[in-house]
Amino acid sequence: MQKVLAATASLLARGLPVDLLTTAQIAGEAQVSVGALYRFFPDKQAIVDAIALRHMEAFQEALTGRLVLAFPADAPAFLAAIIDAFAEYLDRHPDFRTVAFGTPHTTARTVSRTTRDAYAASGEVLDVIRSVLAEAYAIDLTDNFNLRLRLAIETGDRLLAFAFDHPADRPTIIAETKRILTATLFGAH
Repeated sequence: MQKVLAATASLLARGLPVDLLTTAQIAGEAQVSVGALYRFFPDKQAIVDAIALRHMEAFQEALTGRLVLAFPADAPAFLAAIIDAFAEYLDRHPDFRTVAFGTPHTTARTVSRTTRDAYAASGEVLDVIRSVLAEAYAIDLTDNFNLRLRLAIETGDRLLAFAFDHPADRPTIIAETKRILTATLFGAH
């Protein structure tokens, strides 16, 4: 199983779009038979989803460690720290970047909606963000704020994908993303 995940991650890190990835390529890279691959995973999507879940969990751990070392002074700085940490994580893990955002030539998302929704529904990341905002920054977690937070997450996700598709403008796009999301979450409402 580990060989299959490592082989798939290697192919994705080299920029092979998920829609062009085949189980035969994965098996070849892993030096296993296609039949052996299917003993662990029912299809290519299950492999991609397993990689995505591992990265989502690893990012959450990395973010927690980062915040413990240097806790931001205010809520906008907390938001900026999350954005910076995620961008840095994507830089260090091109396989996850390919899974999360596609490639410059194919921008299709490749984590299954089921996996994405299951992770989001687990509420782990969102609950941590809400808890920190409420406890450390005295943000009132009203229904209106929770809606704005969901909007900020969706908007930030798309803007970060755009930033990675335009590397020359990435710093400017990320700075603008922080400005937009700060206004969405913490501006006058």
